[in-house]
Amino acid sequence: MSLIFLFKNRIPLTESTKTPSSELSAWRTLKRLLPFLIPYKTRVIVAGASLLVAAAATLAIPTAFRLLIDQGFTLPDTGVGSADSSQVDSVFLTLFGVALILAAATAIRFYCVSWLGDRITADLRNAVFKQVLHQDPVFFETLRTGEVQSRLSSDTTLIQSLIGSSISLGLRNSLLFIGALLMMIWSSPGLASIIVGLLVLVVVPILVIGRRVRKLSRDSQDKLADTGALANETLNAMQTVQSYVRENMESERYSVATDTAFHSAVRRNRNRSYLTALAITLVFGSIVFVLWLGAQAVIDGQMSAGLLTQFMLYAALVAGSTGALAEVLGDVQRAAGATERLLELLDAQPTIKSGTQSLTIQSNSDMLNGAHVEFNNVSFSYPSRANEAALSNVSFTLEPGKTVALVGPSGAGKTTILQLLLRFYDPISGSIKIESHATETLGLTDLRENIGFVSQDSVIFSDDVAANLRYGKLDATDAQVRQAASDAQALEFIERLPNGFDTYLGEKGVRLSGGQRQRLSIARALLKNPPLLLLDEATSALDAESERKVQKALDRAMNGRTTLVIAHRLATIVNADTILVLDEGRVVESGTHEALLKTSGLYSRLASMQFGIS
Repeated sequence: MSLIFLFKNRIPLTESTKTPSSELSAWRTLKRLLPFLIPYKTRVIVAGASLLVAAAATLAIPTAFRLLIDQGFTLPDTGVGSADSSQVDSVFLTLFGVALILAAATAIRFYCVSWLGDRITADLRNAVFKQVLHQDPVFFETLRTGEVQSRLSSDTTLIQSLIGSSISLGLRNSLLFIGALLMMIWSSPGLASIIVGLLVLVVVPILVIGRRVRKLSRDSQDKLADTGALANETLNAMQTVQSYVRENMESERYSVATDTAFHSAVRRNRNRSYLTALAITLVFGSIVFVLWLGAQAVIDGQMSAGLLTQFMLYAALVAGSTGALAEVLGDVQRAAGATERLLELLDAQPTIKSGTQSLTIQSNSDMLNGAHVEFNNVSFSYPSRANEAALSNVSFTLEPGKTVALVGPSGAGKTTILQLLLRFYDPISGSIKIESHATETLGLTDLRENIGFVSQDSVIFSDDVAANLRYGKLDATDAQVRQAASDAQALEFIERLPNGFDTYLGEKGVRLSGGQRQRLSIARALLKNPPLLLLDEATSALDAESERKVQKALDRAMNGRTTLVIAHRLATIVNADTILVLDEGRVVESGTHEALLKTSGLYSRLASMQFGIS
């Protein structure tokens, strides 16, 4: 049997995405994946049993060759001469039987471990994605979405390879290494002791050089993740890129990022090449030297040709297993690094903790009464700008069914108030109460189920119209969906679409105008039917005609609900029950539109600029 064949693709690869400073070893890190494996223990047992059978069948092959040579081709007394046909037939039948067992066991093992790799990877992706979805905005201030996508794709692929292939190969080659080594010692203790000593010399340089390879591999994977994040960011802003004619600049930025990743990969591969060359030289040199000693023993009559053949094959299995184990250890280190990156996401805990109290807002028949909301001396600073107050001692009350408008210059704290109501953040001091319940005591699901939110940048998912509307109420009937669209002044344009409510809208709703997207967002909120409605400059980016239609939809949406609306265009909030004027995080004025016009404050100045009032 050719040694070249046995060593093909058994090049030791020891690389890692694991940082040397990590407190957990690679194996302790990978142990965290056990909870994902336990539900499928039956398949693990079947794969393990198949692995044992396949290893035993492989270890039986050299012994069969020894019998073939010593008993089938030579006479016991002379050591040379005629062949024994019955012995040859028996050995070959045995070999064929072993091959059948090996084939069946290998096929079962391959199917089971491949299934486990795919299943556990899917479970891991689901768990990580679910955990990420429950993080608060602070989490995404430091981690780009492209980085999350990279971890969910490339890192989980490494884990899939480990579970679906490498671990199985590692166990198989561990069994072959131990079994073949024991058989070598039984065949020739003297030669076995020499080859074991030489194998130690092979492992030591692998471990030494592997340290540098591990560092370079982590750096390479991080650089690759950077390219993915950059591409994701750019593709999500294509209209801005093209409108500013920055295609060449963005292409150059991406080229620099990919070149950086390439050069990092080159450094990693260069060191892997050194490691490969050294390992092959030492392994083949050791095997050739020991076989030369064995050949001398045969010539001197100290061992039979069959026994030497058996020893050679077991030595080849030991050497091949050593190379394979080195490769598996490299995969283990790489997967451990990938697992660490995924566990960072899986272990991430939101700073906003859900309360335990439920929120029940009474409704009057089919009409909502709205919610009572109270801000009491609320102060807040964003974590990324801790020294800059976004709100300072803000107090106001929203009465059920009333509309309160927030106006003021950019950066005054208007949007911050909405984010605090939704508990994307908690105030540093003061309290926010809904129906006399402090928001931090309420369950997050319960709180947000009672709030409808329409943002300035309407969000449309890559799905059809009906699915986008049902995002507000998953179990809504077709009649309810249609009524919500009608109330939001969206039914007319929806019916003009090629497939009506079944029309696919494309990524981010690219097939719709801004006004149409905004009306769909309002319809979604109406379908949710919340007692508290938050509107964040819902008409600021629309033309006059679209604004008129959207405002009509908003008037319908606000009916019977407590509404907090942010507006730059004062014409949209002149009928608000109360207008709060914010400046630098403080409420500087409050009152109705007519009352505030009579003052000489900030609102009056804003109205003068927008309405031409002198």
